[in-house]
Amino acid sequence: MKKIFALVDCNNFYVSCERVFDPSLEGEPVIVMSNNDGCVVSRSNEVKALGIKMGVAVFEIAGQIEKHNIETFSSNYTLYADMSSRVMRTLWQFTPNMEIYSIDEAFLDLGGIDVPLGEYGRKIQETVTKWTGIPVTVGIGSTKTLAKVANYLAKRSARAKGVLDLTGSVHLETALEKTPVEKVWGIGISSAVKLKRAGIENALSLSKADSNWIRQKFGVNGLRTVYELKGDCCYELDDNPPVRKSIVVSRMFGRDVEVIEELKQAVASHVSRAGEKLRQEKLAAEVMTVYVMSSRFLKKNRYLNYYIITFTAATDDTRQMLGAAMEAVEKLYKEGVKFKRAGVVLNGLVPKDKIQLGLFGGCDKGKSESLMKVIDKINSRFGGRGLRWAAEGFEQPWQAKQNRLSKKYTTQWDELPQVR
Repeated sequence: MKKIFALVDCNNFYVSCERVFDPSLEGEPVIVMSNNDGCVVSRSNEVKALGIKMGVAVFEIAGQIEKHNIETFSSNYTLYADMSSRVMRTLWQFTPNMEIYSIDEAFLDLGGIDVPLGEYGRKIQETVTKWTGIPVTVGIGSTKTLAKVANYLAKRSARAKGVLDLTGSVHLETALEKTPVEKVWGIGISSAVKLKRAGIENALSLSKADSNWIRQKFGVNGLRTVYELKGDCCYELDDNPPVRKSIVVSRMFGRDVEVIEELKQAVASHVSRAGEKLRQEKLAAEVMTVYVMSSRFLKKNRYLNYYIITFTAATDDTRQMLGAAMEAVEKLYKEGVKFKRAGVVLNGLVPKDKIQLGLFGGCDKGKSESLMKVIDKINSRFGGRGLRWAAEGFEQPWQAKQNRLSKKYTTQWDELPQVR
């Protein structure tokens, strides 16, 4: 059976999520900001037309925000994750195999579809928008790389209207010629610079490059990219992603933290979230690293330090991790330092059902599993705020700034949308 891939990509995803619940934002310039409301992480097309770049610091464009009446939102990750889940569940209606590539992208296996692929792509686009409110672009190709190319061009073509099928297309070479080499999937910035120095400016010229030269300069992965552009499938769907190697939870503080009690609260919150992530993925951690740091822009009293904890047996019990983390903060705290960030890194991750138990004691495994399961169930039902560990504190004045945070809408009862 001939390989056919579709890449479905949500348009300006974070902005689109905000627009679903506030239709007055349609056609208006909108940006979503990063943690602490620091940088631009999502832009509407209207903002892109103003020349505002991704990642720019918000304070640098304050004048443009005021001049053009740009709506700004703090990142609402709870809402975005739930909307992503709805989009992915919708996409499963159209394929027996799918790879969730990121929060707003998925590869679909369309091999064996017996209707015109362009029409099928349009049906996917219309259904996702109708069921979730999220606009998407669909690119179809005989390889994942060509599906990426199709998606890139579909976003920029008024004629395509968000759906482009490059399988068997007589215009494939034209499409590749219109795709800058730096926009080819798998080509990073440094690789693009090297390619351009060699006169390879677009995907078409890359597809015709000498294979021996490509392998010598860019290795096997570079050669695979060339083959994929020629239509030879080198990358199958990854529907069983490998077990992740680490879990990181880290945030900048909304203001400087100078007292140890607040530093402990922040680390405890990170540990709590890391524990939830562990259990969601049915993993346990053998090693935990706690780190703290001041602002890297300080000229005096700049500080960065970390402490590594190795558990006697891999664990997913938040209580055990909290106890170790609080002892770590005692060792890391330094009086007079203005702390700007703290984080927790979990390593040595193993499947929960393959934990090698320690020789001596430890917490009761059955009771631990039952307790963690109940806590996670309650917090899942009430949007993550049903139960909180006492070590996290209640007021949490150190929390990152979210001055423009929209409601959770889909995961918290008291924030559900209201129809007038």
